Amino acid sequence: MCGAAIFAATSLSAADRKSYQVTGPVLEITPTTIIVQKGNDKWELARDSKTKITGDLKVGSKVTIYYTMVAVEVEVKPAKQPKAEKDTK
Repeated sequence: MCGAAIFAATSLSAADRKSYQVTGPVLEITPTTIIVQKGNDKWELARDSKTKITGDLKVGSKVTIYYTMVAVEVEVKPAKQPKAEKDTK
C-alpha cells in the first residue's frame, strides 16, 4: 500500500513538471554536459547516467534535447521592514 502511494505521488509530481526542448548542433560533449548552439546562444545542459540518448551523440550532430527545470535549493530572505516615519516637531 505504501509503495503504491509513493509511486502515485512520484508520478503526480513528474506529471506536473513542465518540460521544454532545445534543438541545434552539438558543440561539445562531456560525461556531465551537452553544449548545443541555438541561434547565437550556447546552451549547456546537464546530463547523468539516467539521460536517455537515442542514436549516435557526437559533436556536430543536430539534436533535440528535452529537459525540465527543477529547483534544487530555495533560500527565503527576510522581508524588509518599512522605514519608520521620523517625528517632526
